[in-house]
Amino acid sequence: MKKLFVLSWAILFSGISLVSCSKKSQPVTAATTEIKEQTGGSSMALPPCIIYKTRADYTSYVPVSLSGDKTRITSYPDASDIRKQGTAVYPQPLCGGFFLDNRGIGPDVAFLSITYDVYQAQTKTPSADDLFQQLLDKDPLLEMYQCGNRYQYNDIVRELNQIIDSGKLSDCKKIK
Repeated sequence: MKKLFVLSWAILFSGISLVSCSKKSQPVTAATTEIKEQTGGSSMALPPCIIYKTRADYTSYVPVSLSGDKTRITSYPDASDIRKQGTAVYPQPLCGGFFLDNRGIGPDVAFLSITYDVYQAQTKTPSADDLFQQLLDKDPLLEMYQCGNRYQYNDIVRELNQIIDSGKLSDCKKIK
């Protein structure tokens, strides 16, 4: 009798698990509609085009993400993640003191006092606590914008420089 009881519960639990794991439709939002239009109906995420301006030149330093209260690191790259096809993913300088992000930073970015070259040369990625002790600036951003996605541009640097020079940053989404 006990085996039958356990078996019944196992079957019931399996059935509930299968139902809860079934694919659910996602609500249609302006963002998903925009992405679907840009990709011809596909709802895949596209890499955002982020430009930003900082208090100082941090182009050589590794970015990390901080918690909202800036008391801990919430995200940081593995030593092997800061290179793309063998080249460090430095930000691209733009006009007006802006940079094009090539790393994937956000509004909670901070910079370590460690350069890309030194960080990548490490044999082991340090812990978040160790990296927190090596923060160079916890609040480096002056401005940050999302200017669509990276795939909408044919010549991303030239076109972003035109947006900045023409004063049309208001066409981009201001993040900070």
